[in-house]
Amino acid sequence: MVLIPSLINPPTILDLSAEASLLRWLGAQGHAAWLFDWGTPDAGDRAMDIADHVEWLLLPLLRTLDAPPVLVGYCLGGTIAAAAATLMPVAGLATIAAPWNFAGYGEARADIARHWAGAKAGCEAMGLVPMELLQTGFWMLDPARTVAKYEAFATMADAAVPAFLQMEDWANAGPPLTLAAGRDLFETMIAADRPGRGEWRVAGRTIDLHRLACPMVEFVSLTDRIVPAATAAGLPDRRDVAAGHVGMIVGSKAKAGLWTPLADWIARLPRST
Repeated sequence: MVLIPSLINPPTILDLSAEASLLRWLGAQGHAAWLFDWGTPDAGDRAMDIADHVEWLLLPLLRTLDAPPVLVGYCLGGTIAAAAATLMPVAGLATIAAPWNFAGYGEARADIARHWAGAKAGCEAMGLVPMELLQTGFWMLDPARTVAKYEAFATMADAAVPAFLQMEDWANAGPPLTLAAGRDLFETMIAADRPGRGEWRVAGRTIDLHRLACPMVEFVSLTDRIVPAATAAGLPDRRDVAAGHVGMIVGSKAKAGLWTPLADWIARLPRST
């Protein structure tokens, strides 16, 4: 079984359409693939941080499975999957555009910190971190690319418009993060780099990705602005992908650049299904 957790944005980017679905394609290759959806939090969940998502939501589900799964984590889901793999047996761990060494954001961390400082009081009042705040933060990482995207839309061929709008609907939708998870993202991870410094603790244990005994691979985008290549964990089995954060999942070269290498890696695991 292949289980794919994600946290930011709905996980539907991994099953965007019949033609652009990593999930369905993995299923067609003979893997029982499932997406993990965290649901929609409300203000009553404000105290649930990222570690709690692992301990109280992901791990209980994994323990109901008949056999250890292969965890495939996209974006922050890869960081989360690494924690789960530390805390219970898994058949393998694959991360896709997943940040680990958050110091790799470099000078952008100062801008991100200012962005969070300006929004923190409002988030505390709501008990949530809305997706609009996160999306604005993503735009800040590369404003020129955001402008260029909409400039290109102005002259886009009619046949390409539905796919573009579908992608935009995904990127600008999604449930909020809990207040504690958002604080974790901005303060524990991006500002303090606790995962990269070996200081991130989940369920009472320090998460040391490089001490895991299970088979591991990381797929790293070379042109990613949301999760720059410099934030990658640096696993021995690293596969560089010449596509962006979203393009590596649903772009025209996704099948050759990511889907096939990932499926081949899973198929070689001793207990994969």
